[in-house]
Amino acid sequence: MEDRVVAELSHQYRTLYDPKLVGDKPRLMAALASARGLIVRNQTRVDEELLNAAPKLRVIGRLGVGLDNIDLDAAARRDIAVCPAIGANADSVAEYVMAACLQLLRPVFSSRAEMLSGEFPRASLSEGREIAGRIMGLVGGGIIGRAVAQRAVLLGMEIRIADPALPSGPTREGWTVTSLDDCLASADAVSLHLPLSPETRGLFDAARLRSMKPGSILINTARGGIIDHHALATVMKEGHISGAALDVFEQEPADAASLAMFEGVENLILTPHIAGLTHESNIRVSEMTARNIASHLGTENESE
Repeated sequence: MEDRVVAELSHQYRTLYDPKLVGDKPRLMAALASARGLIVRNQTRVDEELLNAAPKLRVIGRLGVGLDNIDLDAAARRDIAVCPAIGANADSVAEYVMAACLQLLRPVFSSRAEMLSGEFPRASLSEGREIAGRIMGLVGGGIIGRAVAQRAVLLGMEIRIADPALPSGPTREGWTVTSLDDCLASADAVSLHLPLSPETRGLFDAARLRSMKPGSILINTARGGIIDHHALATVMKEGHISGAALDVFEQEPADAASLAMFEGVENLILTPHIAGLTHESNIRVSEMTARNIASHLGTENESE
């Protein structure tokens, strides 16, 4: 959390800020005994056991937007507000998606080692694809999906959105809302922007991955459990999907064992859940979360 925002919270409330608490559950639970507000990122499991250790808790601030690490039903039973920082990191994620899309379609920025070793791989890097004129398929048309669409259009892409919450057909922006099957069959690039839920877990299994347009690319900045990574590795090795960027994983932190299925997979970008993390987004997320906390706890000084 941004240091300045933590300092501002500390002036208003008794505040314990320690990122190491995520790995020390007993100390976290002890600290929660008197806490009225709790702020977490995505690795803290806010389950019923943790909530039971916080009898005074009134609000949970989420430094981000995903809520799959928080037991929302248990929080609701206790009338505890859960406040994600909706939209605060949308620009950062959208920029990541477009950067990944450009690199996966035209993977020319990985030749440094070859060049320094004396090679000149011009021929092998001359078959990249232009982004203009291609179709961006967005699975999820919320704030982040729309931010991606706005940028993709500026690069000459056509937009297809699969989102059951939106009416099918053309949008006022000139985009097209369609079914998931139609979106995947026509899109040259597919970017996922939906929450992890029982309905979306494993949504992209082998059959669905093979239903994507041959030669297309897949970008996931949502949640790792949405894609069956073993199936993705297989489909990529078969050549049906030509590239993928994965920023999220079912096991986080991911390690060598949990990523072993991708050994030998070409045109694959792996990043450690940082699509929404930039200097600017951290300020916005921190400020929004602090406002959310204050709106539920009031402004009384509790420093004594």
